[in-house]
Amino acid sequence: MQIRDKVVVVTGGASGIGKSLCERFAAEGAQAVVVADINQAGIDAVAASIAGQTNVLAVKTDVSVESDIQALVLQTLNAFGHIDLFCSNAGIFTIGGEEVADEAWDRIWDINVKSHIYAARAVLPGMLARGEGYLLNTASAAGLLSQIGSAPYAVTKHAAVGFAEWLSITYGNRGIKVSVLCPQAVRTQMTANTRGGGVAGVDGMLEPDVLAQTVIETLAEERFLCLPHPQVLTYMQRKTADYDRWLSGMRRLQDQYAGQYTKQEP
Repeated sequence: MQIRDKVVVVTGGASGIGKSLCERFAAEGAQAVVVADINQAGIDAVAASIAGQTNVLAVKTDVSVESDIQALVLQTLNAFGHIDLFCSNAGIFTIGGEEVADEAWDRIWDINVKSHIYAARAVLPGMLARGEGYLLNTASAAGLLSQIGSAPYAVTKHAAVGFAEWLSITYGNRGIKVSVLCPQAVRTQMTANTRGGGVAGVDGMLEPDVLAQTVIETLAEERFLCLPHPQVLTYMQRKTADYDRWLSGMRRLQDQYAGQYTKQEP
């Protein structure tokens, strides 16, 4: 997919990765960019910054609430007629393991997994009727590997990757393209309280605009895996080649980064 003349929706668009995606899509000549986030001031600022390049709509959206995503899609369709690319990008991080309270597990599950399900429910009918459409779901390298220090993040990002795989398998022959964005450390609010991105920063901290370039390249090639840190593919190959050896290596990495994550992200 080439972004020029396309109608694009980005959740989590007020800051970080989402903000950079909105800016890059506008620069690429999108027909319209819809900026969605729970942060009204943030989406208004992003929308104002790109309004001179493209048609823009800012829609306050809580991605954990299905009716909000349905309203987001409906407003976009009313304004622009269709959706070419839906970027389900919003996500959160929660420290801890099995002891994390049910309320925190539920919240991260709603935002990191169910938001992708809600998005698919909302946009697929129109895309399937047109015989084309693209879903870009943000997961993480943690969804392909794991996340030291956070069972909720590792589990939900694995689920996000699994759902994206299922969408591609199920609808790929009906004109629906799917990519899953799986970066390691990116300089965003989520990594602000870690030293160098923590364990996810072992291969360097990326700026969001660098990640956006990888997204553009992945969409153009219509590849499933979008890997801003290409080393992740090597780690995946090592994991599948010898799972027990990989687990042993991850335990060593855990020992190295013990105590790194000391603050729970919002």
